[in-house]
Amino acid sequence: MHETSLGGTIRDYLTGEEIDETTFEEFRQALARFMVEEKGYPKERLKAKLPLTYCVEDEEFERPIDLVLYDENDKPIFLVIFCAGEVGTFERETVCAARLIEGGPVPFAVVSDSMDASLLDTRTGELIGKSMQAIPDYEALMEMVNEAEIQPLTDEQRDKQTRVFHTYCGFIYGTCCSESCSLPPMPERVKGSE
Repeated sequence: MHETSLGGTIRDYLTGEEIDETTFEEFRQALARFMVEEKGYPKERLKAKLPLTYCVEDEEFERPIDLVLYDENDKPIFLVIFCAGEVGTFERETVCAARLIEGGPVPFAVVSDSMDASLLDTRTGELIGKSMQAIPDYEALMEMVNEAEIQPLTDEQRDKQTRVFHTYCGFIYGTCCSESCSLPPMPERVKGSE
Protein backbone atom coordinates (compact mmCIF):
# COMPACT_ATOMS: atom_id res chain seq x y z
CA MET A 1 0.00 0.00 0.00
CA HIS A 2 1.35 3.38 -1.02
CA GLU A 3 1.03 6.69 0.79
CA THR A 4 -1.42 8.86 -1.12
CA SER A 5 -2.85 12.33 -0.65
CA LEU A 6 -6.34 12.63 0.82
CA GLY A 7 -6.72 16.10 -0.69
CA GLY A 8 -6.76 18.05 2.56
CA THR A 9 -4.34 19.47 5.09
CA ILE A 10 -3.66 18.89 8.78
CA ARG A 11 -1.59 20.75 11.36
CA ASP A 12 1.82 19.18 11.92
CA TYR A 13 2.37 18.31 15.58
CA LEU A 14 6.08 19.13 15.52
CA THR A 15 6.11 22.39 13.54
CA GLY A 16 2.55 23.69 13.79
CA GLU A 17 2.50 24.16 10.01
CA GLU A 18 -0.24 23.01 7.68
CA ILE A 19 0.86 19.91 5.77
CA ASP A 20 -0.76 17.57 3.25
CA GLU A 21 -3.10 14.99 4.72
CA THR A 22 -2.13 11.56 3.47
CA THR A 23 -3.10 7.99 4.17
CA PHE A 24 -0.15 7.64 6.58
CA GLU A 25 0.16 11.16 8.03
CA GLU A 26 -2.17 10.63 11.00
CA PHE A 27 0.02 7.68 12.07
CA ARG A 28 3.21 9.74 11.73
CA GLN A 29 1.57 12.46 13.82
CA ALA A 30 0.55 9.91 16.47
CA LEU A 31 4.13 8.59 16.67
CA ALA A 32 5.54 12.11 17.08
CA ARG A 33 2.99 12.92 19.81
CA PHE A 34 3.73 9.62 21.59
CA MET A 35 7.48 10.27 21.57
CA VAL A 36 7.13 13.83 22.88
CA GLU A 37 4.26 13.50 25.35
CA GLU A 38 4.79 9.97 26.66
CA LYS A 39 8.52 9.42 26.18
CA GLY A 40 9.83 12.94 26.85
CA TYR A 41 11.61 13.59 23.55
CA PRO A 42 12.31 17.30 22.93
CA LYS A 43 9.93 18.40 20.19
CA GLU A 44 12.47 20.86 18.78
CA ARG A 45 15.01 18.07 18.19
CA LEU A 46 12.67 15.86 16.16
CA LYS A 47 12.47 16.32 12.40
CA ALA A 48 9.81 14.68 10.26
CA LYS A 49 9.94 13.30 6.73
CA LEU A 50 13.65 13.87 6.41
CA PRO A 51 14.88 12.81 2.96
CA LEU A 52 17.48 10.05 2.79
CA THR A 53 19.16 10.57 -0.58
CA TYR A 54 21.33 7.84 -2.06
CA CYS A 55 22.82 6.80 -5.40
CA VAL A 56 22.73 3.45 -7.16
CA GLU A 57 24.69 3.11 -10.39
CA ASP A 58 24.89 6.91 -10.82
CA GLU A 59 21.13 7.33 -10.38
CA GLU A 60 19.86 9.30 -7.39
CA PHE A 61 16.93 8.18 -5.26
CA GLU A 62 15.22 9.59 -2.22
CA ARG A 63 13.25 7.95 0.58
CA PRO A 64 11.71 10.04 3.38
CA ILE A 65 12.50 8.96 6.94
CA ASP A 66 9.47 9.54 9.15
CA LEU A 67 11.15 10.88 12.31
CA VAL A 68 14.78 11.63 13.17
CA LEU A 69 16.02 12.76 16.58
CA TYR A 70 19.05 15.06 16.71
CA ASP A 71 21.33 15.77 19.67
CA GLU A 72 22.39 19.23 20.85
CA ASN A 73 25.18 19.24 18.23
CA ASP A 74 22.66 18.59 15.41
CA LYS A 75 23.88 15.01 14.93
CA PRO A 76 21.23 12.36 14.21
CA ILE A 77 21.04 9.81 17.03
CA PHE A 78 17.74 7.96 16.59
CA LEU A 79 15.26 7.38 13.80
CA VAL A 80 11.74 6.06 13.46
CA ILE A 81 10.20 4.55 10.35
CA PHE A 82 6.46 4.09 10.07
CA CYS A 83 5.35 0.94 8.27
CA ALA A 84 2.00 -0.16 6.97
CA GLY A 85 2.36 -3.87 7.44
CA GLU A 86 4.06 -6.47 9.64
CA VAL A 87 6.64 -4.54 11.66
CA GLY A 88 9.23 -7.33 11.57
CA THR A 89 9.40 -7.30 7.78
CA PHE A 90 10.68 -3.70 7.83
CA GLU A 91 13.49 -4.22 10.34
CA ARG A 92 16.34 -4.70 7.87
CA GLU A 93 15.28 -1.68 5.78
CA THR A 94 15.18 0.40 8.98
CA VAL A 95 18.68 -0.71 10.04
CA CYS A 96 20.01 0.21 6.58
CA ALA A 97 18.36 3.64 6.78
CA ALA A 98 19.90 4.21 10.21
CA ARG A 99 23.32 3.35 8.85
CA LEU A 100 22.97 5.50 5.73
CA ILE A 101 21.33 8.68 7.03
CA GLU A 102 23.38 11.83 6.53
CA GLY A 103 25.45 12.53 9.64
CA GLY A 104 25.02 8.93 10.82
CA PRO A 105 25.06 6.09 11.40
CA VAL A 106 22.61 6.50 14.24
CA PRO A 107 23.01 3.92 17.01
CA PHE A 108 19.35 2.97 17.48
CA ALA A 109 16.20 2.91 15.38
CA VAL A 110 12.55 1.97 15.64
CA VAL A 111 10.14 0.67 13.04
CA SER A 112 6.49 0.92 14.04
CA ASP A 113 2.96 0.68 12.71
CA SER A 114 1.90 2.88 15.71
CA MET A 115 0.54 -0.18 17.56
CA ASP A 116 3.63 -2.39 17.62
CA ALA A 117 7.31 -1.52 17.36
CA SER A 118 10.76 -3.06 16.97
CA LEU A 119 13.69 -1.34 18.69
CA LEU A 120 16.91 -2.09 16.82
CA ASP A 121 20.62 -1.85 17.57
CA THR A 122 21.86 -0.54 14.24
CA ARG A 123 25.48 -1.55 14.77
CA THR A 124 24.61 -5.24 15.07
CA GLY A 125 21.21 -5.20 13.38
CA GLU A 126 19.76 -7.02 16.40
CA LEU A 127 16.24 -6.63 17.73
CA ILE A 128 16.59 -5.36 21.31
CA GLY A 129 12.96 -4.68 22.15
CA LYS A 130 9.47 -5.40 20.85
CA SER A 131 6.29 -3.34 21.55
CA MET A 132 5.55 0.37 21.80
CA GLN A 133 6.75 0.31 25.41
CA ALA A 134 10.15 -0.94 24.24
CA ILE A 135 10.76 2.51 22.75
CA PRO A 136 13.05 4.06 25.38
CA ASP A 137 12.17 7.32 27.04
CA TYR A 138 14.44 10.21 26.16
CA GLU A 139 16.73 9.94 29.20
CA ALA A 140 17.18 6.18 28.76
CA LEU A 141 17.88 6.68 25.05
CA MET A 142 20.55 9.28 25.81
CA GLU A 143 22.28 6.81 28.15
CA MET A 144 22.10 4.14 25.45
CA VAL A 145 23.51 6.54 22.83
CA ASN A 146 26.36 7.61 25.12
CA GLU A 147 27.38 3.97 25.62
CA ALA A 148 27.02 2.98 21.95
CA GLU A 149 30.09 2.38 19.82
CA ILE A 150 29.27 3.65 16.36
CA GLN A 151 31.82 3.89 13.56
CA PRO A 152 31.39 5.61 10.20
CA LEU A 153 30.79 3.24 7.30
CA THR A 154 33.60 2.43 4.91
CA ASP A 155 32.90 3.06 1.22
CA GLU A 156 32.42 -0.68 0.72
CA GLN A 157 29.99 -0.94 3.64
CA ARG A 158 28.05 2.13 2.42
CA ASP A 159 27.76 0.66 -1.07
CA LYS A 160 26.45 -2.66 0.26
CA GLN A 161 23.97 -1.00 2.64
CA THR A 162 22.77 1.30 -0.15
CA ARG A 163 22.07 -1.62 -2.46
CA VAL A 164 20.23 -3.55 0.25
CA PHE A 165 18.22 -0.46 1.20
CA HIS A 166 17.35 0.23 -2.43
CA THR A 167 16.23 -3.35 -2.89
CA TYR A 168 13.87 -3.13 0.09
CA CYS A 169 12.53 0.30 -0.87
CA GLY A 170 12.09 -0.38 -4.55
CA PHE A 171 11.43 -4.01 -5.14
CA ILE A 172 10.20 -5.73 -2.03
CA TYR A 173 7.86 -3.08 -0.60
CA GLY A 174 7.71 -0.49 -3.35
CA THR A 175 6.19 -2.46 -6.18
CA CYS A 176 3.06 -0.93 -7.59
CA CYS A 177 -0.24 -2.12 -6.20
CA SER A 178 -2.53 -1.04 -9.03
CA GLU A 179 -2.64 0.62 -12.42
CA SER A 180 -4.08 3.76 -10.81
CA CYS A 181 -0.99 4.21 -8.62
CA SER A 182 0.45 7.72 -8.93
CA LEU A 183 4.02 6.69 -8.12
CA PRO A 184 6.59 6.80 -10.92
CA PRO A 185 7.73 3.47 -12.40
CA MET A 186 10.23 1.55 -10.30
CA PRO A 187 13.89 1.56 -11.42
CA GLU A 188 15.51 -1.47 -12.97
CA ARG A 189 16.53 -4.17 -10.51
CA VAL A 190 19.95 -3.52 -9.00
CA LYS A 191 22.47 -6.24 -9.83
CA GLY A 192 24.47 -7.56 -6.90
CA SER A 193 21.87 -6.70 -4.24
CA GLU A 194 21.68 -8.99 -1.25
